[in-house]
Order: sequence, then C-alpha cells, then structure tokens
Amino acid sequence: MTLTGLPHDADTDIARVSQALAMITPRWNARILLALDAQPLRYKEIARKVPWLLNGQLHLKLRQLCDAGLVRRTEHTTRHVTYGHTDRAGTLLPVLPLIVTWAEKNLEQPEKPLPAIEQIEDSLTLLTRRHAVALLWVLKVRGESSGRTLARIVMPDSDWTNVYPPLRQLVADGLIDTDGSGHPYRLSAAGDALGPVLGALSAWSAGQPLRQAAHHPVWGRPDAASAAQKWVSNPSRRPVPAATLAPATTGRSPSPAWRHGGLFSHAGPARPPAALPTGGPRR
Repeated sequence: MTLTGLPHDADTDIARVSQALAMITPRWNARILLALDAQPLRYKEIARKVPWLLNGQLHLKLRQLCDAGLVRRTEHTTRHVTYGHTDRAGTLLPVLPLIVTWAEKNLEQPEKPLPAIEQIEDSLTLLTRRHAVALLWVLKVRGESSGRTLARIVMPDSDWTNVYPPLRQLVADGLIDTDGSGHPYRLSAAGDALGPVLGALSAWSAGQPLRQAAHHPVWGRPDAASAAQKWVSNPSRRPVPAATLAPATTGRSPSPAWRHGGLFSHAGPARPPAALPTGGPRR
C-alpha cells in the first residue's frame, strides 16, 4: 500500500523513518534503552534504574522492545535471565544526541534546564504526530506548497481537507510556517534544522552507517555530494555497520556518547510545572 504520492524510494524511506520513530517514541522506551547502555542487566537491575515503572509495565515494555528487535532477552538458566541491546539498538543510540542538540537549539526552554532524556522525549512526540514526517519531507523537497498540493502527495487516497488538522498541529508545534488561512505552507527554521535527525534515522533504517546521513538526497548537506545510491530501507534485522558517532567496541554494542548520569536528573519523571517560551516550537 502506497504511503504517499512520492516516488517509491522516497515513499519507502519515509515509511521506514516513521517505523523507527514508532519504536523509540512510546513512553519509557528511550529511558529503558538508555538504562541498558553499559551491559546486559537482570530484570530487577533494570527495575532499579526505572523505579517509576510498575512491574507489569516494565515487563510489557521489555517484551515490546524485544519484538522490535532493539532488546535481546537471554535465558542463561530458568532463574537467570538478562536483557541487553541488540546490534540494531547499539547503532540507533547515537541518533539520540542529535535529537538533544536539535531540542536545545529549537524547542522552547523552561527556566530550569531539562535533562537530556526529557529533551529527547519531547522532540520525539513532535515527530510522531500524524503525517508529520511525510509533510516535513514533502515541504523540504518541494518548498512552499498549498494545502491541496500537500494533501495530494501525502494522503492521495483521502479527502484533501483531511490534511489541515495535521498541518495546523505542525504550525502550532513550530515546525511549519504559513502566513494564514489560504496561504501556502513552508518549513520553519526549526523544521528545516531537523535534517541531521531525519537523515540519521533514514541511514539507520536503511542499514547504513550514520555518517551517510550527510549524503541523504533530501536531508543531507548540499556540500556533501556522494555517489548516487538508493535510499530504500532494508527490513532485515541483521547487524548494521557501527556508526562513527560511537566508539567501536569488541563483543558489545557501541555506547552512546554521553554518560548515563547526565540523562536522568533524578529517579522520577517530573518536570517543571510551566515552561517559559523563548521563541522556539512548543513542547
């Protein structure tokens, strides 16, 4: 089933990036992956790192991450089971610092700085809005476009007026700009700045090293010309080449570029009750 009216390669690329975001965006998924950043852990050890999750919730989340191919469950004996990153998860984690960098520059910031993990979660929420990735993609390719044109490309099988709710949401989030009702839409500066994040997710989902993000045909840097290649993601879960953003290790997945303690300011997920806008997209 066709996702958009774009060429097949671009259509597949958008679908795979959307799937990658769907793996890590659900609440607590990123926190659990980061809790496993050093070595495989037993269930009780993970529970101590994410104490705000109830026992049944943690079990469900681990099972979902295993099904997604990001966590590996290893049964050493019937009473000794550990959970650790798969190779795919190890190469995905270096994308998270790119998300933090984008959030710190483009999201409105509260008076008290948020931990990196909350910057990640807020950013992922914006990117997984309905049709968000496809709309951003099309506006990057076509430039300024009308709502009817975007509807024809992004949701060709739907009534064209259905494009306006997701467009209004993206405008409210600060990722798309418009001069008002009846005027065309365009990427905002914050939406355009998502290029490194979306390019890296595309490279990861295609089984490419993350350095290839700079050569992405849509989100890459114009000065990073490279030989033409098909950006069709590989659905296989086989290990992918390690990204240059994380140091290579032997016998274990690459570790993210930050220290675990810098991601969580405290055990609980509470954040300040109000954010002070600084001109960036809404959280």
